[in-house]
Amino acid sequence: MTARPIRLFGDPVLKTVCDPAVQVGTGFDDGVRALVADLVDSVQLPGRAGVAANQIGVTARVFSYNVDGKVGYLINPVVVEVRGEKELIGEGCLSVPGLWFETARYPWARARGLDLDGNVVEVQGEGVLAQALQHETDHLDGLLYLDRLEKDVRRQAMKQIRESDWF
Repeated sequence: MTARPIRLFGDPVLKTVCDPAVQVGTGFDDGVRALVADLVDSVQLPGRAGVAANQIGVTARVFSYNVDGKVGYLINPVVVEVRGEKELIGEGCLSVPGLWFETARYPWARARGLDLDGNVVEVQGEGVLAQALQHETDHLDGLLYLDRLEKDVRRQAMKQIRESDWF
């Protein structure tokens, strides 16, 4: 397949709650298979830890991840467990290029979804993987990490976005 362009802040698709991917029989149709292939290709570009379907313009509940050399995807994912106290962690987003802000995230997370054969799979981890699972699931719920920032930090972020050369 192919790496797809990333939609940027301001594109309404990023604020859209994604619909579950449609399952046919015990697996998924060719459209979902192509989407997964594109997401996996897209996440393997340098500097990427995750890509959600709406970041490439598709409102299906699917994301890919690439953390510590482990590349994968989840279809219809849900974060089912988090552990620890939320910590402020430096976070950025491909849809908000060049900006990083301290974002409150749990240090450990487990997400459950499906693979292309319709099997239930779980991905769990700490650190960057936990952050990616939370971040990408937020995307599929129509949330950007900016939505999780404290009010004064969000105001600063919006100012920087308005002054950016890509907005």
